[in-house]
Amino acid sequence: MKTQDFTIGVLQLAFTPDPKVNEEKTADFVRKAADKGAQVICLPELYRSQYFCQKEDIDYYDLAEPIPGPSTELFSTIAKEKNVVIIVPIFEHRGPGMYHNSAAIMNTDGSIAGTYRKMHIPDDPSYYEKFYFTPGDMGFKAVDTKLGKIGTLICWDQWFPEAARIMALQGVPVLFYPTAIGWHPAEKAKFGERQLDAWTTVQRGHAVANGLYVAAANRIGLERPHADQAGIQFWGSSFISDPQGVILAKASTDKEEILLADISYEHLENVRRNWPYLRDRRIDAYSDIIKRYID
Repeated sequence: MKTQDFTIGVLQLAFTPDPKVNEEKTADFVRKAADKGAQVICLPELYRSQYFCQKEDIDYYDLAEPIPGPSTELFSTIAKEKNVVIIVPIFEHRGPGMYHNSAAIMNTDGSIAGTYRKMHIPDDPSYYEKFYFTPGDMGFKAVDTKLGKIGTLICWDQWFPEAARIMALQGVPVLFYPTAIGWHPAEKAKFGERQLDAWTTVQRGHAVANGLYVAAANRIGLERPHADQAGIQFWGSSFISDPQGVILAKASTDKEEILLADISYEHLENVRRNWPYLRDRRIDAYSDIIKRYID
């Protein structure tokens, strides 16, 4: 496994109802991130559209695209041009009636280094993803790139320690979470602070428990695609955490931003020597973890 240090870039963006506008703006931000020194760049979840899962509507299937397809073609060109790795979250049309919430990882030569399909699919008010997405069937697999291994999970996957652990066991130094999460406007005043804190805390916990870097790329803005609904106020707050849970970079709740941070193998090694959680795991005693519930 390659172990050269590299710089990551996390994009926090607002999106319009027009996929073409979103493509062009995101491509521009990727180029800017590369010019700032980012070598692995992560886009927010479902970057090409507004978050359409707020309502069940079969017409939104028209937003889906294949892999390879328009998004991979666009970012393949940029990856090769800038010599960077790009994590491109895609509403994937896999086949007739088969759709996934996916991410294509573009390598520095413009090829597709790997694909991840979101494993945990939520079904909550205004997050009706089970209507649109088939659960991933590729498992939790690290992707080999020209810069080394990286791990990618997507949004709701953020809350599951099992997913982060499996990625860590494959030797990834950094785990990326493309994300679309925010407040229901009516709940923000009462629950907003604790919801945002829980979201940040659980991911920092994955960084600490697994001794790796974590990077979350969220969107911003009030998206209200249906006049009869209140919409979602996406809370931004994208961040990068080191293996001790230290926040290296954090974005605002309401501005488009590029976050940068260095991935240091020396720091990762030092943290794992002092906090050797992987060494001390009792793998002989964990068989119950694969059960749905223990009665």
